[in-house]
Amino acid sequence: MNKIEIGDINELLSKYLNENTYTKVFVIVDENTKKNCYSKVERAIGIHEIFIIEAGERNKTIATCLLIWAAMTDAKLDRHALLINLGGGVIGDMGGFCAATYKRGIDFIQIPTTLLSQVDASVGGKLGVDFQAFKNHIGVFKVPNRVLIDPAFLATLPLSELRSGFAEVIKHCLIADLTMWNILIKNSFENQNWEELIRHSVAIKSKITESDPTEKGIRKILNFGHTIGHAIETFFLGTSRHLLHGEAIAIGMICEAFLAFKMNKLTKNELIQIQEYILSNYSFAKIDNLDFENIINLTFQDKKNKGDLILFSLLNGIGACDYDISISKAEMIEALVYYCGLKS
Repeated sequence: MNKIEIGDINELLSKYLNENTYTKVFVIVDENTKKNCYSKVERAIGIHEIFIIEAGERNKTIATCLLIWAAMTDAKLDRHALLINLGGGVIGDMGGFCAATYKRGIDFIQIPTTLLSQVDASVGGKLGVDFQAFKNHIGVFKVPNRVLIDPAFLATLPLSELRSGFAEVIKHCLIADLTMWNILIKNSFENQNWEELIRHSVAIKSKITESDPTEKGIRKILNFGHTIGHAIETFFLGTSRHLLHGEAIAIGMICEAFLAFKMNKLTKNELIQIQEYILSNYSFAKIDNLDFENIINLTFQDKKNKGDLILFSLLNGIGACDYDISISKAEMIEALVYYCGLKS
């Protein structure tokens, strides 16, 4: 069960620590959250040790986990210790993975500080790291003891990171709530009620993940936009054209909405509405047709696949989504061609 609380971080954290006893508390941050967020929780945590990692998706690796496990061991953490992950999706995914595997598992809590981690990454207990350039390739399912969300942390973010998280907000409306979608599209990115959207996304994702904790069925709909989107994100990772997660997922949602349209699951008007709203909030990203083959090859490692089948989650009208839909390489190319043609 997802144990998620939203409010003032010091009140939430103090309450949790007063109600639970730990031999030691160990905090993981990166240089950004150390600078911008740590001072907001330091006093509430009390006596603790802190470990700083380098920020960025490129550091979400087993190599970084080795450093974290070594630091936890040097700190003499036992199985009655607590690990606190203070940061975005990278910190939450990797720190949670380290906690879930250290001495076969110790308690951990997530304090997500980005919109992306507050509405998506911290909810549902997916933990892990990237491996051989494949996103979240090594990992486990383990729900944290608490997720403590304070919307005030959003004030520490650059607009690019806030916009990246907004893609997951869009996704949640598209897959599960037509009414909220119609409200969302009436406002620009700059005029959204972030706390309301956080609560909405958390409610949707919590309901889905609690009904399917290990992604055997309905939880797969949360991957809408992510089969092609993750492949694009991975392809550009570490290049001069690096895309943030939400920027890549925005492209993926347009491509996969097009696939749904081709299968008569979306009307032309719905497709246009989706792509126009996304493109009004995200810059068009140029993808060379010479890169299509390499991008599509990356989808072969998608975790939803079964055997030789590349399985997608596709909208069935706005506000609903189907899963385990087999899509061919030729259809994926057609979707990428469609997206690239939107700029012409």
